Amino acid sequence: MPPIIGVSAYAQPARWGVWEMPAVLLPGAYTDAVAAAGAVPVLLPPLEGVAGAVARLDGLLLAGGGDLGPGLYGAEAQEHTAGVQAARDGAESALLAAALERGIPVLGVCRGMQLLNVARGGTLVQHLPDRVGHDGHRRRTGVFDDHPVTVAEGTRTARVLGRTRLDAPSYHHQAVDALGEGVVATAWAADGTVEALEYADTADVLGVQWHPEMGRDPSLFDWLVERAAARCGRLAADPST
Repeated sequence: MPPIIGVSAYAQPARWGVWEMPAVLLPGAYTDAVAAAGAVPVLLPPLEGVAGAVARLDGLLLAGGGDLGPGLYGAEAQEHTAGVQAARDGAESALLAAALERGIPVLGVCRGMQLLNVARGGTLVQHLPDRVGHDGHRRRTGVFDDHPVTVAEGTRTARVLGRTRLDAPSYHHQAVDALGEGVVATAWAADGTVEALEYADTADVLGVQWHPEMGRDPSLFDWLVERAAARCGRLAADPST
């Protein structure tokens, strides 16, 4: 059986056909990328108790979306902070905690990377243009524009990507500020914005600020699925683990 990768999803109003109602949804590029890497994607709605599903997962993908609630890192909401959903914050925080406890691999994308940092006590820049003085990380509404990223040599991120320079499809206005405990920055934009991170105490957690599902490089999804498959193999060999 192929590995099963849980993907955190949105809950918000949507319209299709003659219908307009609350929906659980996710851009199809995420599930397409997971499936292309050889796994079965399963959408995880932002509901209380959803973390119980982690017991049946082989990997977790924390997707992008609206801003994290600043209260998660001890801050007050600023003018440009938007799209906060307390239910999603709580559900994804619980999913991450359960995934770490069970030792399944985790990939965080954009908001997902920011959650990886906040979960370890890190903080966020609430509106990046105020910090860096430009809109280069979200230049046009609804468009994932590329910008250059430099990856530190010798890091897990560089090994997974197979390179230390890339043009990354980006769409965000918040970013990692202070790093959390055991969180290591591994890639940066030209303006110093953290673009990738790892956990120092596990080989199975990666986060990127860009949107790899909107690009042509499948390496991050391949890594997630390969790590999930390797874990499946270990469990098959020794179910007691």
